[in-house]
Amino acid sequence: MPVPDEQIFPHATGNAISTVEAHKEPQELIFYAGWFCPFVQRSWIVLEEKGIPYQYKEVNPYKKEKHFLDINPKGLVPAVEYHGKALYESLVLCEFFEDAYPGHKPAILPGDAYTKAYARLWVDFVSKAFVPVFFRLIMSQEPEKQESARTELYDALRKFAAQVKGPYFLGDEFSLVDVAIVPFITRDYILADHRNYSREGISAEWKQYADHVEQRESVLKTKSDKYAEVYGRYLRDEAQSDAAKAIRAGRVIP
Repeated sequence: MPVPDEQIFPHATGNAISTVEAHKEPQELIFYAGWFCPFVQRSWIVLEEKGIPYQYKEVNPYKKEKHFLDINPKGLVPAVEYHGKALYESLVLCEFFEDAYPGHKPAILPGDAYTKAYARLWVDFVSKAFVPVFFRLIMSQEPEKQESARTELYDALRKFAAQVKGPYFLGDEFSLVDVAIVPFITRDYILADHRNYSREGISAEWKQYADHVEQRESVLKTKSDKYAEVYGRYLRDEAQSDAAKAIRAGRVIP
């Protein structure tokens, strides 16, 4: 019998436990998070990459505190409270951390104007061509719909892999493009176990990139090991998250 939703979100697991424990003390930046969420992991990775002081606060999606909803009416994670003001949206937060803490290196966007714009184009590609079909493949129940989604996913990842300069997307430097996609790479074992997915089946270039980027220290420090328990709801197409509802309706993920 499936575990009720409200019982599977208590706290981070795996490597992420130590990272949460290290960020309990109050800071000017409060990071509202959900350990299970790939969008949260994007922002979390950047905080760890740049060594920005922050206080981690887990948000129970079924029991959201009034203060959190007061500052963030959408009620979605990730979100931050910075000097009493709230911001949200994972990729917006990643760029905010870059701008608000310029002394914290490494930079996640190149200094060169062209390369920065090029990186943003591929972040957009990840958001529009990859993320929706990742969820659609997980949620598809009929074999023919799974096959269609898997084909679309493979096509998108082959295009992405063909542009990787190696070992990271832009070459030697880890960037926002890698941040945008790597949380889904750390969860692709769920597709491998349930949706006939394999990194090798996409391309040798994709496997090499995925195998490497998921070993980045900031990725490992923000990774939990219980994702499959959460994604069971998606595999059964029972999830009621905003992302799941958007995928069913053919809308952009909020």
